[in-house]
Amino acid sequence: MAFETVDGLDELRQARLDGLPQQLVRSDSQRYAEDDSEHTVVLERYNTVLDELFVGADVYVITPLWTTEAEVPTSQAVTGYWRSLLVEDDPDPEFRTYCHLFAARRPWRRGCIDELLRDIADDKVAGVLITDTRMQRIHHPYDGGADVFLATPDERDRMRDRHADWLSRHPSGL
Repeated sequence: MAFETVDGLDELRQARLDGLPQQLVRSDSQRYAEDDSEHTVVLERYNTVLDELFVGADVYVITPLWTTEAEVPTSQAVTGYWRSLLVEDDPDPEFRTYCHLFAARRPWRRGCIDELLRDIADDKVAGVLITDTRMQRIHHPYDGGADVFLATPDERDRMRDRHADWLSRHPSGL
């Protein structure tokens, strides 16, 4: 699997809408945690799924930085720069949008990215992907939940069944 274009990510999202599970971290579909006990539940659920996906393995934590410049910002250039994508190609350079991706490889350990996960849950950070090194399993946390992309329909179904009480009750799964 490659992340060459944003269209590829759109295809992943459409695949999820066509049957891949969305795991909501709030069972009552509340979007944001309102206190420390709710943050604890959110982090517990994120980490439970991440453990099931990646225990004992290395992961890439991929974070995006959106800019209107093709060049990687100098403040970020050394911290795991991976690649840049032209997201919005406009004839006027002032309206072009680039996504610079930074990838950090680390051994997965429960709680190792809790600070980042809490920032995601609070909508301070967005667009983060956690994936195995072969990019066959992808966890995309966001404020209010996570999209989980799995390698096979059987694996998807087992994950969905284990966490059925976390899934949205909305017919679209959103």
